[in-house]
Amino acid sequence: MTLVAKQYGVALRALLVLTVILGIAYPLAMTGVGQLAFGAQANGSVVKVGDKTVGSSLIGQNFADAKGNPLPQYFQPRPSAAGDGYDANASSGSNLGPNNPDLIKAIKDRRAQVAAFNHVAPSAVPADALTASGSGLDPDISVAYADLQVRRVAQARGLSPATVQHLVETMTKGRTLGVLGEPRVDVLELNVALNALKG
Repeated sequence: MTLVAKQYGVALRALLVLTVILGIAYPLAMTGVGQLAFGAQANGSVVKVGDKTVGSSLIGQNFADAKGNPLPQYFQPRPSAAGDGYDANASSGSNLGPNNPDLIKAIKDRRAQVAAFNHVAPSAVPADALTASGSGLDPDISVAYADLQVRRVAQARGLSPATVQHLVETMTKGRTLGVLGEPRVDVLELNVALNALKG
């Protein structure tokens, strides 16, 4: 057997061994660890109502009627620039700079719409109600934006504002690891909890 043939044999055996280890054994082991230790996250962080999957706590969604009008009985998410809005197949931001006239006009229009929808002054509308996230899929809103919507949601559902405010407070997540980011509220999880409330 020539030296070249021996080298090819060694290379082929190494390829087979590494394929089994890194292509089969390692992925199976990591899948097993993921399922055992982080089952919910490994399976998409799905949110269920009974046996029905209603979404993922990691991906935002609209709460609107068939014509795209926001439903007053639900907390509304921040705007989305992903496709037609919260399209997970088209995740992206708007790519418009802060001085872009189209973005400036969109923010001005959104400010007026959010203020009118929630019966508040335009100056009370927080930034995350006006701008999309970098992915366009952010499921969270600021506590300020959730608080802004409490009175409208309570009125639409015939609940007391105090009841809805308490729900927002219980659904508020703190900073990650106590220091990263800001307190936030997952809109889907909040609306699911809202639907479970009894008037």
